[in-house]
Amino acid sequence: MSDKEKAPENAKEAPQDEKLTDEPEVVRFPPEEEAALLKESSAIKADANALFASKDYQNALSRYDDAIASCPNYLHYERAVIQSNISACHLQIEQWTEAIKAATDAIDSLAKVETEEQLVPKDEPKDTESDSKDEKTNDNKDEDDVEEEIVSSGAERAAPMPPPEPTPEQAALENRRADILRIRTKALLRRARARSEAGGWSNLAGAEEDYRTLSQMPGLTPADQRTVRSQLKALPPRTKAAQEAEMSEMWGKLRGLGDSLLKPFGLSTNNFQMVKDEKTGGYSMNFSQGGSSS
Repeated sequence: MSDKEKAPENAKEAPQDEKLTDEPEVVRFPPEEEAALLKESSAIKADANALFASKDYQNALSRYDDAIASCPNYLHYERAVIQSNISACHLQIEQWTEAIKAATDAIDSLAKVETEEQLVPKDEPKDTESDSKDEKTNDNKDEDDVEEEIVSSGAERAAPMPPPEPTPEQAALENRRADILRIRTKALLRRARARSEAGGWSNLAGAEEDYRTLSQMPGLTPADQRTVRSQLKALPPRTKAAQEAEMSEMWGKLRGLGDSLLKPFGLSTNNFQMVKDEKTGGYSMNFSQGGSSS
């Protein structure tokens, strides 16, 4: 699914030899034009939502594509919402590969939002000098037995002071984090289901990883919690079976190739045996002259 990005008419294209990646060029629009494009994209998305609600998934997909095309490629949150909805459409018509891709695009877009808006908490460096001072203060406290503040018995029984009201900036930041969490949860649920339905070792292992991530995320509905728990029980044996089947198929193909290469020498892969070392888990190859040729 291609995203046709809109660009200002006077935007200059980068020279051919400068296009080293598949990432579309980021062209910032003037505020007025950006607002107009976002309004247009939102209107188209509302159209697509209505089509989705009426179960017209193919036309909903087409309108979601139009919404993405109208949305500037640097408005990552707005695009993540549309991409997650695109994944939902593909799920409904059982296009698992496309659903996986759209959900992954949404998750990647949300990661860009967090990076650009510095919403990812960073580990603060530990102030060892300050910690050392605190330890010394605590060590001497029993000796001095002096409180920094004298608190009356009435104040001790009183309720603790309420936390300060968040500033408008802090409230906006928390709302943004909550919005990102909500869309990421939906995208992960959709990708996990698509991977589970698509099957195969890689997809099933990826579904397990998604469901494990979801199991640690807050705000899941009771129904989603049940789905996550159920899938985390059902997926491991499916993943193991798929792994064994694919490994067996791979060895079968390698054996066929090996036999065709060894036949002119009167040998076959039966002359070679893989022996597992139970202590290390590794394998060694032994040659047996008595193996039958094919």
